[in-house]
Amino acid sequence: MASFFEVICTSPNSPIAINKTSRIRSNPPSSLSMIPRCNAVKEPSFVSTPLQHAYRYGNPNITDEFLDEYASKLEGFKRVLKLVSEDPLQGLTMIDAIQRLGIDHHFQHEIEQVLQRQFMLSANGNGFNNNDLHEVALRFRLLRQEGYFVPAGVFNRFRDREGIFRHELCRDIKGLIELYEASQLGIDGEDVLDEAREFSSQSLKKWLMAKVDFFSDRAIRNTLDQPFHKNLSRFTARNLLGTDFQGTNGWINILQELAKMDFNLVQSLHQKEIAHISNWWKQLGLAKELEFARDQPMKWYIWSMACLTDPTLSEQRIDLTKSISLIYIIDDIFDVYGTLDELTLFVQVVERWDYAASDKLPYYVKICFKALDDITNEISQNVYKEHGRNPINSLRQAWSTLFRAFLAEARWFDSKNVPKADEYLENGIISSGVHIVLVHIFLLLGIGLTDQNMELIDNNRSIISSAATILRLWDDLGSAKDENQDGHDGSYIDCYMKENQGIEVENAGKHVINMIANAWKLLNQECIFQKSFSMTFCKASLNIARMVPLMYSYDENQCLPSLDEYMKSLLYQSIPRKTLLPTQL
Repeated sequence: MASFFEVICTSPNSPIAINKTSRIRSNPPSSLSMIPRCNAVKEPSFVSTPLQHAYRYGNPNITDEFLDEYASKLEGFKRVLKLVSEDPLQGLTMIDAIQRLGIDHHFQHEIEQVLQRQFMLSANGNGFNNNDLHEVALRFRLLRQEGYFVPAGVFNRFRDREGIFRHELCRDIKGLIELYEASQLGIDGEDVLDEAREFSSQSLKKWLMAKVDFFSDRAIRNTLDQPFHKNLSRFTARNLLGTDFQGTNGWINILQELAKMDFNLVQSLHQKEIAHISNWWKQLGLAKELEFARDQPMKWYIWSMACLTDPTLSEQRIDLTKSISLIYIIDDIFDVYGTLDELTLFVQVVERWDYAASDKLPYYVKICFKALDDITNEISQNVYKEHGRNPINSLRQAWSTLFRAFLAEARWFDSKNVPKADEYLENGIISSGVHIVLVHIFLLLGIGLTDQNMELIDNNRSIISSAATILRLWDDLGSAKDENQDGHDGSYIDCYMKENQGIEVENAGKHVINMIANAWKLLNQECIFQKSFSMTFCKASLNIARMVPLMYSYDENQCLPSLDEYMKSLLYQSIPRKTLLPTQL
């Protein structure tokens, strides 16, 4: 049986402009320096100019006949999955393929049945009682990522008496690839998975140097650059859909065709959502009134699309995008335009949530607060209508917390004070915006909407703070050099280096990378093994962390390679179908 790892492709690269350009008032206030975080880019990227694309949606090939065939293929493949699952390894391979192609939301019940059977085999000592590294690692990963507790000790059988992974495993490329993938789901204290990651990484890099063959080389590079657990399957699936599967297992060909149909359907849905968001943003009018602020509804929508991948969550994605847009706009007010006095007054009004008191605010702040009030009320009404709970107080509290974090950074910048690294990070976790995004997601989903869970959410539980830590530190890693050249308001690396005089920038960067790795372990712990929150919410938190490298890995031109091309591919380039592939099961 051909392994699915052989068809994994690397992502394309294409420049996307950095997001922020400061437009300073003609009479800038003296109390707050307003330094642009990045240089202006003359030619805006696809992501920064969505309106020209917003109405070009609707795939003419999606006909009634197309939908009938699509439904038939779905039901047919569910039957195939049930039959194939009798073979343990083939069942695992099929689930892996379904998930990598981004269509697992259609097969949750069937996948759960297969994994329950696999878990029972493991509990009886049969699932991991063999020496096939590929199969053991694949079973471990698929079970863990669905919340089944499988001890990392299952890999001890592949180590020698000294506790070192056996040398002969270096010859097993498939096993090494899957071992590296499995190691990404480690939690704190699992040294064997840390060692597995190091061993498999070094061994795979040696295979790259050997240039064994095209397919293996491509699979190895993709695994090292984009391990499945830390990437968005929706973003990488298209690379698999363009691969010729002829000559491999028939079910893979059929699954690929089904995934193509699903891709085009979901793409059309996303186009409609973008049109809705673009209309809303234009009618809101903030882009005209606040010329200094970012005008990037496409980029804001990308976050929602990445967090909430289930096609049925269309209304939730639209509402979430509205809130995300205000996070960016308010961030710009604090970073590049407002005076410290104006910002302090703004925070006071938000903390009281007193619309009457907003009359004291400058016009540009007043209209922003009105938009914030309107959107918060609208989302609260939607949540109450759908789930019977009014979240207005929780949302206002979350916004107040974000505003206070923004103000703390503005005060540091104004006073030229560099805070302690821990103090900076504690505040930066909030100012990242992750907390308020996940508060909105939790409320919009309406799953497990209890007082106890709301308290956990309000208190910034680790499922939120760990994702926020990843975003904040990645942002600082990607922007510290370029933004410091323009005079931006510091980063964790700045604070850490001031506390540790004499440390090199390179070593400070390694320290931050290690912190990101530890934050991932904590996020894994929260998302894989906790039972308080729904899998959809946990996946949203993971997806924020997965999206971060795309959003914050700036190149030397202060651009974001890959993201622009991903968006064009995902949103406006449909996938042609091959008529010679099977149409029925």
